[in-house]
Amino acid sequence: MPLTNKPLPVQPDAVTTALPLFSRTPNLADPDTDRLRASLRHYFLDTFERYESLFECLANDEAYLVKPIALRHPLIFYYGHTATFFVNKLLLTHMIDTRIDQRIESIFAVGVDEMSWDDTEDTHYEWPSVAEVQAYRNKVRALVTELIDHAPLTSPINWSNPWWAIIMGIEHERIHLETSSVLIRQHALHYVQPSTRWPALTESGEAPTNALVTVPAGQVNIGKDFASSQYGWDNEYGQHQADIDSFEASRYLVSNQEFLAFVEAGGYLNAHNWEEEGKSWLAYSEARHPSFWLKKTQGWFLRLMTEEVAMPWDWPAEVNYHEAKAFCNWKKSETGLNVRLPTEDEWYRLYDAAGLEDIGAQRTAANIHLDHWASPCPVNRFWHGQWYDVVGNVWQWTETPTYPFDGFDVHPIYDDFTTPTFDGRHNLIKGGSWISCGNESVRASRYAFRRHFFQHAGFRYVVSGDIKVPSSPYYETDKLLSEYAEFHYGDEYFGVPNFPRSLVELAMQYLADRPRTNALDLGCASGRAAFELARYFDQVTGVDFSARFIGQGIQLANDGTLRYTLTDEGELVSYKSRSLAELDLAGVKDKVAFYQGDACNLKPQFTGYDFVLAANLIDRLYSPARFLNTIHTRMAPGGLLMIASPYTWLEEHTPRKAWIGGFKQDGESYTTLDGLKQHLGRHFRLVGGPIKVPFVIRETQHKFQHTLSETTIWECTD
Repeated sequence: MPLTNKPLPVQPDAVTTALPLFSRTPNLADPDTDRLRASLRHYFLDTFERYESLFECLANDEAYLVKPIALRHPLIFYYGHTATFFVNKLLLTHMIDTRIDQRIESIFAVGVDEMSWDDTEDTHYEWPSVAEVQAYRNKVRALVTELIDHAPLTSPINWSNPWWAIIMGIEHERIHLETSSVLIRQHALHYVQPSTRWPALTESGEAPTNALVTVPAGQVNIGKDFASSQYGWDNEYGQHQADIDSFEASRYLVSNQEFLAFVEAGGYLNAHNWEEEGKSWLAYSEARHPSFWLKKTQGWFLRLMTEEVAMPWDWPAEVNYHEAKAFCNWKKSETGLNVRLPTEDEWYRLYDAAGLEDIGAQRTAANIHLDHWASPCPVNRFWHGQWYDVVGNVWQWTETPTYPFDGFDVHPIYDDFTTPTFDGRHNLIKGGSWISCGNESVRASRYAFRRHFFQHAGFRYVVSGDIKVPSSPYYETDKLLSEYAEFHYGDEYFGVPNFPRSLVELAMQYLADRPRTNALDLGCASGRAAFELARYFDQVTGVDFSARFIGQGIQLANDGTLRYTLTDEGELVSYKSRSLAELDLAGVKDKVAFYQGDACNLKPQFTGYDFVLAANLIDRLYSPARFLNTIHTRMAPGGLLMIASPYTWLEEHTPRKAWIGGFKQDGESYTTLDGLKQHLGRHFRLVGGPIKVPFVIRETQHKFQHTLSETTIWECTD
């Protein structure tokens, strides 16, 4: 059917509302610190309580412990994770110096989120009970409230202010409010129950006929200033400008009725509708219609969060990127028009053309921020200029893989929020959904998901010229990560051998006649030592606090090649790539597994190792004594521990009172080696070293760091 440009329909009647007003993201530059404290207290408690109320939609305790889908943790993880996030980030900013519950904070600290649709995660976890997690959440609520009420506060709260960790924790929980609602929606129906606090809309009618409306040409200027008074995630900061040609955008989001035509035309059966990645997902999933559609003898139904309802044909179709893209390709072949999804820049141009402003402190004319219902609504309910649902109702998929703006930087206490998504595999979604709140609902927000991911997301289409999508694989351009890629996998300089390989070769002098079943590379960074250890061990685990670093090892294990840029001088760079095959390591990659983790608070499954390597780690820990006093519990009897470090103690990494050496004690020099002997002496004996192992890090073509790392080898006597 040809697309037409029809007149704007009549404004609908006043909108009914069912949910209490949910607090908006606050002004962090309020000069009145008493008022600022009060607003943050309300924002925290409102968020914490609303998040807990979501879990009232689970029918019983078993529902917390059964995975809704195979690729994600059970909901008990997400119930505890958002609380432990506060503790972990507050420790990093030194607003607190002790944990609440080390075991719970270890279990819920980090978890692998959904990646490829055919990944499997079969690790067995001994989850705490729901009551235990609730008791823990109560303690976190009390802790954060006490900090908000009494901790020293200066305004503004910018991202170098330690209070940023509190706002980060609140906004993080609001993200999981949405993602957890999706998991509840994916749960078996007998595990969920309706809640009066989460009411879905019960209205539906005839779906409107979609039409194309011209968006005039204009310039887009986006990117948040670091001095902004509004909280932001790292990828929102920086500058981006683009000139956008005129294009046409569908007046409405694609409704279930409009999408039905694609389904009935055999859209899921015709491979020519699908992109290559989409074809692979389709073959694996065997999908024949959207995931939340149900075909029954009585007709089509739609799964909402806690119930199944007769299909509301005028509600937006909720699909992943592959399905949205396939629909556009089908529409293109049916109409002869160049139909596709909008780019991120085009969405911003549409936003401006619709005359929208960021939502304020009151309810807004959009199905967003839980202002109205706990579900989508008809696509012709909320108009914005000449369009409907430019924001709200469901997220909108775009053609744009996420990328950093000019001036992008990572936050030091959450360095892996966005950077793992700069891989060409995560597309941006824009506009927010009915449950998007806080930072998610503002104009500047930038969230991206894998293209097979199911969120409360749908799409609108545009008719415009072709676009150039950034290619993949990409080159790592972050300076620090590129330096470490070269340090681990690159050239040798000034005759100094590769440092990770040298450590492993040294270790083998002591391991020759010992068991070599499992090894742990703790603080593995980019992962070279883990691969080198796999030459000699049956299984090797690499753990690092930063997902950005282990991402390099994972990329090598998955793709075999790592690409990165090196600074030569000024703005001049050179491009390099390294493969495991070049390093004669391709044959061991299946013996290596990488995980994100905290060396001071490891998860229970990291145990029983014959060898543990801690290279250049102890002087970067927030509590090196805790690590040294507990590492024996992770080792097999008689196992060896290798510690290598230049002992570069810095308060930005380790509070002065937590240093284990490098200071005067009773008027005498107390070295880190003295501290190692003191802390390890109860469970280890020194069997090798100290030996100084050199390494060189290339900063530019003409600047290098030459360092000596003192290395000791200890035998576990327990």
